[in-house]
Amino acid sequence: MLLRMIAYMVLLFACATYTWGQSTQNKRETKVREDRKKIEAQGQWLYNDLDSAFQQARATGKPILVVLRCIPCEECVKLDDDLVDNDPILKPLLKLFICVRVVGTNGLDLKLFQFDTDQSFAVFMLNADKTIYGRFGTRSHRTEWLQDVSLEGMARALEGALELHEQYPDNRSQLLGKQGSPIEFQSPEKFPTLADKFTNKLNYEGDVVKSCIHCHQIGEARREYYWHRKESIPEELLFPYPHPKSVGIVLDPAERALIKAILPESPASTSGLEIGDELLEMNTQPILSTADVQWVLHQTRPEKTTIALKLLRQGKEIEKTLELPVDWRRRDDISWRVACWQLARIGLGGMRLEAVTEEERKLGAFLKVKSVGMWGAHATAKNAGFEKNDLLLSYDGQSSFARESDLFAYVNNSLTVGMKVQVKVLRSGQPLEFTLPIQP
Repeated sequence: MLLRMIAYMVLLFACATYTWGQSTQNKRETKVREDRKKIEAQGQWLYNDLDSAFQQARATGKPILVVLRCIPCEECVKLDDDLVDNDPILKPLLKLFICVRVVGTNGLDLKLFQFDTDQSFAVFMLNADKTIYGRFGTRSHRTEWLQDVSLEGMARALEGALELHEQYPDNRSQLLGKQGSPIEFQSPEKFPTLADKFTNKLNYEGDVVKSCIHCHQIGEARREYYWHRKESIPEELLFPYPHPKSVGIVLDPAERALIKAILPESPASTSGLEIGDELLEMNTQPILSTADVQWVLHQTRPEKTTIALKLLRQGKEIEKTLELPVDWRRRDDISWRVACWQLARIGLGGMRLEAVTEEERKLGAFLKVKSVGMWGAHATAKNAGFEKNDLLLSYDGQSSFARESDLFAYVNNSLTVGMKVQVKVLRSGQPLEFTLPIQP
């Protein structure tokens, strides 16, 4: 009787879970389809039609505004559509562009559209000949975005793009650095880990949500391309699009690139930058936004330790050099990034780590288990015996990792798929040791 009751309860739970999953999926489907109807009915934005955007731009002489935006994602939306379309400053500016909205990256030209794939809101301003004027859209937290973007900041970026468009093509050479070099594959669905799951188009005849390649999946596919070949993931994919704060610059989100704070003992402070400085150019590239600053930082090779700056200081243009230490890129905080879940699966069996307290540090711990994954490959640590709140004493014989991301970098540079590492932890005062496999 008891076994029959348990079986019945399990069946009820499974049915409820399935129903909830179906309901959630149906809501996402409805949202995407209604979004398309709404945008197409309004007529201001082209919907998933980049070819028409370039044709219209060539015919009218207008610049193009491309917004890459994940529709089903509620928490990641940076600027509400209605606010953007109806803002009294933005609205007249949008009419000066050919506006196109892209809600899935299937078939996207990854040589032209290169951006931080941990974002779900990325803006490109470009010419009909595909010369990029600038980018907009960033964040440094999973859900909070007001410290990084604003409607005012977007307006300033659009105004800057229009100024560059007026000067084009005389300024063409200045804009060359805004173009990316070819990456591993021309479009997302050509990556090995995506090729069998997606095509180059959204499937509006079937399950449109499941047919969509999300931005973060591009980053995951790029990292897996190297990792599955037992190669280290390139540094720029492990620490992508460094936030200006990583070099000590805090920008005003309501302006293009106005410095509102300089972090102490940072590259910015030692290079002589000041509060109130406006970044006009970096490595000769005109700067329209925080995203433009990140683009220059992202494109700066690890071996290069200087960036040429043109600043506006108290109404006067001056030139400075931003001096970068060798490890500057690794100073960026990547813990908020979707990418970290992939890296946690690879090197931590699905655990996520956090900093320890001073008292815990005195016990010999350097990081603490914040959570343990419950499903699939992310449950590897749980199945090996790890628990939430375990204090890490050593990982593969190492105990000097100050942050989770430092441990990720060690795994990437020192270990490969299939290797096993010994991890020592402290639990309720008792030392324990477990084995973790490095996963694909």
